[in-house]
Amino acid sequence: MTDNNQDIHKQPSLDTNLEQQLAPKTLSTANTVDEMQAQFARLQTLSRTQPINDWGTRETLLDNLEVMLSDNQESFAKAISADFGYRSESETQFAELFPSFTGISHAKKHGKKWMKSQRASISALYMPAHNEIQPQPLGVVGIMVPWNYPLFLAIGPMIDALTAGNRIMIKMSEAAPEFAQTFADAIARYFSPDMICVVLGEVDIAVAFSELPFDHLLYTGSTAVGKKVMAAAAPNLTPVTLELGGKSPVVVLEGANLENAVNRVMMGKTLNAGQTCIAPDYVLIQRQYHEEFIRLAKEWVEKHYPDFENNPDYSRIINGEQFKRVKGYLDNLAGESIHQLTNVDSNIETRLMPPVIVSEPAPDSDVMQNEIFAPVLPLMHYDTLDDAIDFINERPRPLALYVFGDNSHELDKVRTNTVSGGLCINEVMVHVLQYDLPFGGVGDSGTGVYHGKAGFERLSHMKPIFVQSKLNGLNVLLPPYGGLFKKAMALFLK
Repeated sequence: MTDNNQDIHKQPSLDTNLEQQLAPKTLSTANTVDEMQAQFARLQTLSRTQPINDWGTRETLLDNLEVMLSDNQESFAKAISADFGYRSESETQFAELFPSFTGISHAKKHGKKWMKSQRASISALYMPAHNEIQPQPLGVVGIMVPWNYPLFLAIGPMIDALTAGNRIMIKMSEAAPEFAQTFADAIARYFSPDMICVVLGEVDIAVAFSELPFDHLLYTGSTAVGKKVMAAAAPNLTPVTLELGGKSPVVVLEGANLENAVNRVMMGKTLNAGQTCIAPDYVLIQRQYHEEFIRLAKEWVEKHYPDFENNPDYSRIINGEQFKRVKGYLDNLAGESIHQLTNVDSNIETRLMPPVIVSEPAPDSDVMQNEIFAPVLPLMHYDTLDDAIDFINERPRPLALYVFGDNSHELDKVRTNTVSGGLCINEVMVHVLQYDLPFGGVGDSGTGVYHGKAGFERLSHMKPIFVQSKLNGLNVLLPPYGGLFKKAMALFLK
């Protein structure tokens, strides 16, 4: 532990006067608006006076992030489980720790190359001058973390911000307070407050956080709150990346392997009890397959979650408010449309919500109008593939779209005629684990992408540079505009 703390402080020393001016405000964790604003001012000053332009410092920061994760796996998992009332440790390992470690590894492998200035092509008219693109740190990046995956959705943006050479302020979710405090304590042990400040607090703190003049603000959460975050950032012209949600549809093509489709869809719908922004939200499938889909789904739950009520692999709904919201959706439906996939009833005391399928809910019902964020799966029918595509396109553009089938013509039709943040063919959700793919939404499901090189570039200023040669012909274009100029214009303006 001591070695890690020493490593992270291997940064350029502050100017003595600046150090004296800023030292009293040094905070690893901010709990009030005043503390948050003071620490932001400090980090902003440091970002302007001591930009992190070398790979060695960035790599050390990523190393410390990796060690912090490794050392605190158990405490992080326990804290998350406490916030949920119970969350499977295996799910935390698979859905939070694993992608965090792989993201760090990917950044360490490629970051040094990403940060180098790159030659860009240039028109022959301007040769022998040349163009370059030089990535530079933006400065201070704000990150707003949701409650559903509070570890991965903190670490993921942090990886990109640190690789790009930025300092970080990170607002943890008030809906996951146990983890928020555990994470803040860990950050304080492994990182200098000159690099990372964790902000804790309720909604008022979150509002004030979104109003700070960050060099970039990344928010993950609901579309409704995302609109408020963008509005709060607008007066400062703070650029934002919004990773939102919405209803991610599944299209099952005629002749698809139904058993495989059910296997992957139910995996995505039950992971974290459906509380995943890219979880399959509803399924579009031809009517003749409905009964078979429901039968296979029941068999799948029995196989993968035996003794459901006491199963250690199934997580709970985060809090009573979310539980009541989803229960209200179901209570407003006709009873015959709900298909129980287990013999266990939902329990508001323990916040255990077994998975159910809702067959043919009305398009204006709550489950078809709102992001469900729970193990409730509407099953809708379509007659032709054009009908399914129209159904999707009539609604806000989804964060993810999933299509199952082997007909290459129909697969191409779906991928060409729909717009979504991401697309998986014969799979769900796995695109978020691909660090060579950008991740993000479009329209109501978000703006901007991150992960891997896309995240590095999103959180860098990709500065264009034109380097003129000693020998150049641009002086020909200076006044007075004589015959040579007119000949040049005649050539250029054909």
